Amino acid sequence: MSKFSYLFSCGVALLMAAGSAAAGDAEAGKAKFGTCAGCHGANGVSASPANPSLAGKDEAYIKAALTAYKTGAKDNATMKAMAAGLSDADIDNIAAYVATLKP
Repeated sequence: MSKFSYLFSCGVALLMAAGSAAAGDAEAGKAKFGTCAGCHGANGVSASPANPSLAGKDEAYIKAALTAYKTGAKDNATMKAMAAGLSDADIDNIAAYVATLKP
């Protein structure tokens, strides 16, 4: 396991341990998800194998991933650009919405 994978896994575990204390607003997340839908599908199921489906992912995973893209800890230019303008509340809200999507 690479150092990044280990740290990312630890971050996900910490977010999961935090539980719903910082749970987002799924309705607000739905409004923000519109820009995500272009690549990840309107219902979180991507039509392209190049873009992962998000439906079925848990809230903590999405929070950790978006935060990692925003900070540059995960290296993907497109996702870094997409996440750059998101506030912590936006990330919480998008994660809450994605958690409602069924695969």
